[in-house]
Order: sequence, then structure tokens, then C-alpha cells
Amino acid sequence: MPALNLRTAHKSHRAWLPAFAGAVLAAAAVAVPAQVSLTTVVDLAQKNSVTVRLAQADVQKAMAELSQSRDAFIPSVDFGSGLPAFPEVGYTGSLPTIWDSSIKSLVFSMPQVQYIHAAHFGLQSAQLSLKDAREQSALDASTDYIELDTVDRELDAARQQEQDAARLVEIEQQRTEAGVDPLSTLLQAQLTAAQLKLGRLHLETRAATLAKQLATLTGLPVGSITPDHASIPEIPAVTGDQAARTTPGVESTQMMALSRQHIAKGDELHLWWLPEIGFGAQYNRDTSLLNSISQDYFNGKLPTNNLSTGFSIKVPVIGFGLLAKRRESNAEALRAKVEAEQAQQQNDVQIAQLSASLRELDAQADVASLKRQIADEQLKTVVAQMELGNGAGNGPGAQPQLSPTAEQQARIDERQKYQDALDAGLELSKARLSLLRALGHMQDWLDELHPKP
Repeated sequence: MPALNLRTAHKSHRAWLPAFAGAVLAAAAVAVPAQVSLTTVVDLAQKNSVTVRLAQADVQKAMAELSQSRDAFIPSVDFGSGLPAFPEVGYTGSLPTIWDSSIKSLVFSMPQVQYIHAAHFGLQSAQLSLKDAREQSALDASTDYIELDTVDRELDAARQQEQDAARLVEIEQQRTEAGVDPLSTLLQAQLTAAQLKLGRLHLETRAATLAKQLATLTGLPVGSITPDHASIPEIPAVTGDQAARTTPGVESTQMMALSRQHIAKGDELHLWWLPEIGFGAQYNRDTSLLNSISQDYFNGKLPTNNLSTGFSIKVPVIGFGLLAKRRESNAEALRAKVEAEQAQQQNDVQIAQLSASLRELDAQADVASLKRQIADEQLKTVVAQMELGNGAGNGPGAQPQLSPTAEQQARIDERQKYQDALDAGLELSKARLSLLRALGHMQDWLDELHPKP
């Protein structure tokens, strides 16, 4: 028996070990970051966005409202039964029906036609609002992705800076101990190293924040997205002088204004004494079972089949409630019209502001790029002089030979100018994307992410 128990335990161990190993590998796979393209991030953001899902629900609601307004002209059929549970006593006035059926529909109503038009424009407004939400989601995901890619490259430069700063401190430590440089020079090198460490920590905080934002947008685990720089298409150098299109957000407010206007028109038509015509049909299958009305109170036998049809005509004459409803709908239509005008004005102001800032950011990016090139050339010069000497000789007035600290400082400065150029380019890219959206060309950017085969 003991041997059997040992074999059983060994088999159990062999059974759960692969499952445990699989679980560990799965957990590790989730935790390991992987390169994810910008296209994938944008697609996931548009599917996972709360704003997009709310807009989708609004579209479904608007479709139901349009169907409901049209269904007023489609006959509705109802079935019921009036079969008594116990024998009736006396005259109750109700027919003893086994079952009954009725058909009702609206035949003519001018106000209802206006309500149908209102529901149609309401659906268009909801669809445009959904498109606007998708564009905003794509913009948020694109800017966060591009910024995370930029910060990752800046972090690489910052870590290289820290290595150069550590080498600088080591050199100054030796020179101070040898009495070549004063203590203040060593302290300055240590301050530079501390400042670079602080800058690197700041970049790591930015990267962690952006990773959390992208995880929230896409629904992927935090830290699982590594940007693929090659997947970022070139952002067009858009300017405010380009022809603007109406953005989906502004169009949505315009469609909503039209919807409110048709509702107000429909409420107004109720006061024009226009008739509202409806059609109805009623069928009853009657019985004398448990009901003696036909024998006791009617002269003759109650028919088994009873059918009636007819048109109903209703003409409003006086209705103070309709007057109040008309004033309310007119006020809502006016408000919707003003909101549409306000949305257009705000978009025009945003275009003007982005156009002005874009010119400055473009110039700043050029300046940062030139500074980076200068720093790169200066580093090459310093490295060459360190290797070959400055060629000035040792005579009076000759330029002194560069110290080893000069090379480290040049390397640190070059990496800093590189980071400054990346930051300037990032701000320029974000401004261009925002201007694309304000001009109504955001779809052009999305087409760049999804090229047609």
C-alpha cells in the first residue's frame, strides 16, 4: 500500500505540474511588454472607449425613436379575452366574449409627419455624434502613443546621459584629489549627475502615466504596450489656411437643431384645427357560457361573431396644454439652434488658436533641430581633439589641450539637445493632429493608419 500511495502521489504531481507551468507562462506572457502598432492601439481604443459605447447606445435609441414614430401609421393588433371566471349575476354591461381582437392605426396626421422628420434628423445627429466620438478616441490614442514613443527614446538618451555624468564625476574626483581642479568643479559635476537623475525619474513618471492612459483606452494590461515607431505614419504639415470641412461634432449639433425645429413645427400644427384621422376595427367572439345576459336582457340570441370597423376623426379646437407645449418646443428649438452656432464658433476659434501656435511650434522645432546638429558637430570636434590633439602646439598663446571632462560634458549636452528636439517635435505633432481634427480632416489621418489594399 505505501508503494501504491507513492506512485499515486507521483502521478498527481506529474498531472498538476504542466498546468502550473502553463499558468506561470501565461502570467509571464501577460506581463512581458510587446510591440503594438499604432493602428492596433487606435482600433482597440475606438472599441473600448466609454464615450464611443455611449454614443452607440444613443444611435440605437434614436433608431428606436424613428421606428416608433413611423409605427404610428402601421396597424397594431391586440388580442384579449373577457370570459368570466364565475357566473355573472345581474346586468354587468360587459359582453361575454371568449376572445376579442382590435386593430388600430393612424391614417392621417400632419404633426406626426413632422415628428417622423424630427426622429430622422435625431438619428443623423446620433450617428454624427458617434463618428465624432470615434475621431476623438483615435486622436487621444494617437497622441498618447506618439508621446510614449517619444518618451521612450528620451529615456534611452537620459540613461546615456547618466552614464556620461557618472564618468564625469569619476574624472573630476580623480582630478580634485590630484589637485588639478578645485572642489567646486567636482560639486558641479555631482550636481549635474543629480539633475540628470531627476530628469530621468521625471521621464519614467511620464512613461508610466502614458502607459496607464493607453491601458485605459485600449483595455490592455498596464505596461504591455511597447510603441513601434515604424508604425507611425508621417503627420501632414497641415496649416489653418487649408479648406475646412464641417466636423462631425458640429454637424451633429446642426442635425439636432433641425430635429428640434420639426418637433416645434409638429406641435404648432396641432393648433391649426387640422383633423387627425385614425382607423379601427373590433371583433368579438361572444358566448353565453357563464353569462345569462342574452337570455335575460336581450331580445333574441346574442350573436357569436361581432365585427365593427370605422374611422375616427379628431379636430383640436381649444387646448391650453397644446399652447404651452408649443412654447416649450419653440424654446428648445431656439436653444438647439444657438448651440449649433456656438459649436461652429468654438471650432473656428480653435482653428485660429491652433494655427497661431502651430507656426511657433514649427519654428521652435527648427531651432531645436539646429541646436541638436550643432551639439552633434561640437561633440565630434571634441572627440577628434581628444584623440589627435588640437594642433595648436605648446607655444605662447596656444589653445590648451582639452581635458577629459570636456568630452563628457559635450556628450551630455548632445544628448540633452537630442531630447529637446524630440520634445519640440512631439508638441508639433500633437498640434498638427489637433488642427487636423478641427479642420475636419481627421478621417484622412485614420485612412493613413488603414491604407486600402
